[in-house]
Amino acid sequence: MSTRTDVLEPLAPLWEEPATPPRWVIWHAGAGESIVFDREFNVPVDVDDAVLGEVLRRMREAGTPEGESYPGRPCG
Repeated sequence: MSTRTDVLEPLAPLWEEPATPPRWVIWHAGAGESIVFDREFNVPVDVDDAVLGEVLRRMREAGTPEGESYPGRPCG
């Protein structure tokens, strides 16, 4: 059985000091939903709901940018 640390450890790069431009951002997609978005691969990051709050807290503490506008590139 994995512990909370085991679940968070692989996600640690998400709350490192952001690069310029940042790879990961916090996107407020509407309806109170915050999503971790990977701008390099142009997709949301799969973060388990059980640890999402902690991941977002750590990302904010590291200075990760966040906003309501779509942070990715157009698809296609």
